[in-house]
Amino acid sequence: MSDKTIHFKLITPEKIVFEDDVNAIYAKGEKGSFGILPGHIPFMSSLSIDIAKVVKKDKEITFSIIGGAFQFKNNEAIILTEAAECGSDIDTARAQLAKERAEAKLSSAETIQDIKLANAALARAMARLKAAAK
Repeated sequence: MSDKTIHFKLITPEKIVFEDDVNAIYAKGEKGSFGILPGHIPFMSSLSIDIAKVVKKDKEITFSIIGGAFQFKNNEAIILTEAAECGSDIDTARAQLAKERAEAKLSSAETIQDIKLANAALARAMARLKAAAK
């Protein structure tokens, strides 16, 4: 790792999804979007269901992130999340079907709990589609 890179790990309970030196990291926290460049001050944030993006040289790599936590210190960054997928690995047809199922559940939801579950499923499907499209 040089002074111009960040050592980045994306970890789920099952595996390390990604680990490499990158030039920048972008994600969406609970309080808004943020970007991290080498030399940034220490930073922590909870993460929303959305995408995270890393830039390695001139290449962007996008991941769907299902919430979690982000930590940056001493040019090392880590995302801990329940689930994550690299955008290039996402089956868009399957993600589109999940989106349609979630929308159908949302339109027929009868309780607040049903609405919350349908909204969460819809957010996950939208994050996967967004990551696959990048």
